[in-house]
Amino acid sequence: MKNSSWTRRDFIRLSSGAVAAGTSGKFTLLERKPLWASPRPVAASDRVRFASIGTGVRGCELLEASLRVPGAECVAVADLYDSRHAAAQETIKKNVPATRNYKEILDRKDVDAVFIAVTDHQHRKVFEDACAAGKDIYCEKPMSHTLEDGFRMQSAAERANRIVQVGSQRVSSILYAKAKEIYDSGRLGQVCSIEAYWDRNGESGAWVYPIPPDASEQTIDWKAFLDGAPPRPFDPVRFFRWRCFQDYGEGLAGDLFVHLISGIHFITGTDTVAQRAQSSGGLFRWKDGRDFPDLIQTFYDYPNFRVYVRCNLNNEGGEFIGFYGTKGTLVIRNTTLTYTPQDTRPQPEAYSIYGWPEQLRNEYLAKWHSDHSLPDPLEFKVDEGSEVFGVPKGYNDVSDHEANFFNAVRTRKKVVENEQFGNNAAIGCHLANYSYFKQTTAVWDAATKKIKS
Repeated sequence: MKNSSWTRRDFIRLSSGAVAAGTSGKFTLLERKPLWASPRPVAASDRVRFASIGTGVRGCELLEASLRVPGAECVAVADLYDSRHAAAQETIKKNVPATRNYKEILDRKDVDAVFIAVTDHQHRKVFEDACAAGKDIYCEKPMSHTLEDGFRMQSAAERANRIVQVGSQRVSSILYAKAKEIYDSGRLGQVCSIEAYWDRNGESGAWVYPIPPDASEQTIDWKAFLDGAPPRPFDPVRFFRWRCFQDYGEGLAGDLFVHLISGIHFITGTDTVAQRAQSSGGLFRWKDGRDFPDLIQTFYDYPNFRVYVRCNLNNEGGEFIGFYGTKGTLVIRNTTLTYTPQDTRPQPEAYSIYGWPEQLRNEYLAKWHSDHSLPDPLEFKVDEGSEVFGVPKGYNDVSDHEANFFNAVRTRKKVVENEQFGNNAAIGCHLANYSYFKQTTAVWDAATKKIKS
């Protein structure tokens, strides 16, 4: 989530806009939640010592966020690219041991937990090894690269009794917590339709990352990178832009759908998988040898509502989730949340009766007003207006998400986004890709844990 920049000027502008529109809308700046730490420094015996396996751009983001979480200490890092060792050490401002071989980290007795921020196709391997080594796990999203991987990972965590949190950080956001509070209150009425999208427009958003000038077979362990993938000659494009290729990633579904699906599951309290998915899309602009489309849109059927999700790399639309209920609309757009009530007060028919004779129309209106008397003046209420919520300047939901994880490591109480939650969200990504590539409806068979056409 990008940092919010709400200022007094923003507040005045928003409030003035509400008045000009003739509504009673109001703005609320949400409060940060405590990071589950004592006012006093955390005792050394209660500190969680962790290592990051993978220190690319996401790994370094996780390390940077950890600096704001009391009682967490990075003691080692691992990555297949040597220059990322230095990047990680610069991020945490500490010269911790660094290695290409993540198993050296798992052998260390002073490591309580690990971050897994490697390519999707190696999540399962590192995850299972970490469980076997008795480490708790913060695993980047999507949890799995394949359907089979996800269930193996879930079983490994349950057998080893490990604390697991998957890294869709919106689940820990104060903005999403407020959205869930409004949803659970019933103020939306019956929600039948949910829409979500995350659109970007630019090279970085399309994963066309620059190749570092020192990238070579001498600085990168290419053989280890290919573990679990088909053999290929050294190719730095595949190493640094791995999300573009099915051998290593899950494309837009795994990178962005998973955040939207996780947010929807969290807010609605959904603990299941969509019954079926139908995808459409294509590769229109970024024709650089990638396997995945640059536009994908999927319709999901859930038992109680329908969901439309889209990701488009050809237009800057930002991040959006909308919940459309019979009593109200709830919209999350980037770092703001807006609740708008629907006017559900009884109203006489004002359209079709104008095809009636005047006498019948007047009789209908007279009877309607007789049956629907106005409320007593003392009971009359001013129309409810929109409510807008924002996050404090500099707010970072990654730190809150990590705080949830480290607190769970101490208390041994499962987090919301545990291995089951993370697997369900990842299955949503697999359904979308299955439907897109096979050009058919993807049907989830819960009994066999398989996707069928």
